[in-house]
Amino acid sequence: MARRLPPLNALKAFEATARHLSVKLAAEELCVTPGAVSQMLKILEENLGVKLFDRVTRGIYLTDAGRDYLPAIRNAFRQITEASERIAAQTESGLLTVSVTPFFASAWLVPRLASFREAQPDIDLQIVTSNALVDFSRSDVDVAIRHGMGRYPGLRSDRVVTVEMIAAATPDLVEKLGAPTHPSDLAHWPQVHDAERKGWSLWFDVHNVAERIAVRGPSFDDSGLMLKAVLAGQGAGLLPAALVEDELANGKLIQLLPATNMEEFAYYLVCPDNRQQVRKIAAFRDWILSAQDRPRASFSNHAAPSPQR
Repeated sequence: MARRLPPLNALKAFEATARHLSVKLAAEELCVTPGAVSQMLKILEENLGVKLFDRVTRGIYLTDAGRDYLPAIRNAFRQITEASERIAAQTESGLLTVSVTPFFASAWLVPRLASFREAQPDIDLQIVTSNALVDFSRSDVDVAIRHGMGRYPGLRSDRVVTVEMIAAATPDLVEKLGAPTHPSDLAHWPQVHDAERKGWSLWFDVHNVAERIAVRGPSFDDSGLMLKAVLAGQGAGLLPAALVEDELANGKLIQLLPATNMEEFAYYLVCPDNRQQVRKIAAFRDWILSAQDRPRASFSNHAAPSPQR
């Protein structure tokens, strides 16, 4: 007869304790008491007839048997997780939750959504506007669209569109500091920054400006808030061209230098690596990476998308 498997809860307690080398931390992860974890470890050791841990005054350590046992248990849990995700992906609902910044939603995504509905009538979109980074493990969000460098560990990141960025400031600030004639002139201006503080640095790199002051000034995770800070005279801002059209037209802002495309500094579609092949996510990704040709006059859109990792 085949040997009966050890209790699953005891195996989970073993894996968690071995990973943390702490009964207390394993208990917190499993939402049980430390006493319950210790009892499950005892049951597993009795079931196997071997000691898995050495318990000392200041900690707990794997025995040789425990170290030999751990890779197989971890691999088994990994295979169970992957198989479960594959099955769930085949049967999950047609609701796709997309987290997107307010500006991108109104200026780019919403005007194009009819074509997605036509292409994927069985997928219902739920658009959630937010500027905060998404914790996919703690939310119902399936994919997110964010502006930045597209480098997010553990996540797949595809560049959707690169937009024209304009360096702009108020007339008062221009009068005070003088109209710039070269990108290097802005290296000593007060600046308003994106949340990652990467925009101005990339902009100076594009224009081959080597000498610049340290990155200072307020930073914002929303283009709309950046615009308000620039309008308040807090510094020069690097903003999407579409966002400042009205302010440039009515003279509230002055365009300091020609618009610039920065390939890496773009809008990216982001999702967990282990869910990138889920049908509804893959369908949305395929659609959005081909949707840049569906026009929206006020949104500059010159760079074709290319996958980024």
